Amino acid sequence: MRELTYFVAVSLDGYIAGPGGEFDAFLAEGDHMAAIWEHYAGTAPTQLAEAAGLSVENGPFDTVVMGRNTYDVGLPYLPSPYQHLLQIVFTGSPDRPEGSEAVEFTDADPAATVRALKEGDGGGIWLCGGGALAAQLIDEIDRLALKVNPVTLGGGVPLFGSAGYAPRRWSPTSTQAFASGVIFAEYSRG
Repeated sequence: MRELTYFVAVSLDGYIAGPGGEFDAFLAEGDHMAAIWEHYAGTAPTQLAEAAGLSVENGPFDTVVMGRNTYDVGLPYLPSPYQHLLQIVFTGSPDRPEGSEAVEFTDADPAATVRALKEGDGGGIWLCGGGALAAQLIDEIDRLALKVNPVTLGGGVPLFGSAGYAPRRWSPTSTQAFASGVIFAEYSRG
């Protein structure tokens, strides 16, 4: 069965973006980048990876799911950001940006959609954001892969939106600290 992995950068105080969707406080350079790419190749937008000389082939995922706010970050320049993956955007907005023909926009139930994907054939499924969608999918997430950045944001988009108080146990599978200050921590459902 396929797994859903929530692979995302997060601040020390648990935010994946600032109040206006900002993510520029997260480190985009440092010794953590190559090591994380080695395990999670293909998790950069196709055009950006190719411009940096990074191969998007042979990564752990063949499908990416995201919320509309996460998708909109790349507009208008990247209307089909992950061309090498099946791209699904959960949204209540029917508008389709020009150039996004390879992206599936849906207002279907995220949990039911992910369950159906998990039962099918294929590679891993990557939840790349956002926090509100992660809250809706929390019971479907099999793995957490967190790039914990040495910064506090003080507010913004929480890692799990407003999931409400419902403790869940996760089992640590690996942790790696880098000189950049980033800690890469992976967990599986406990």
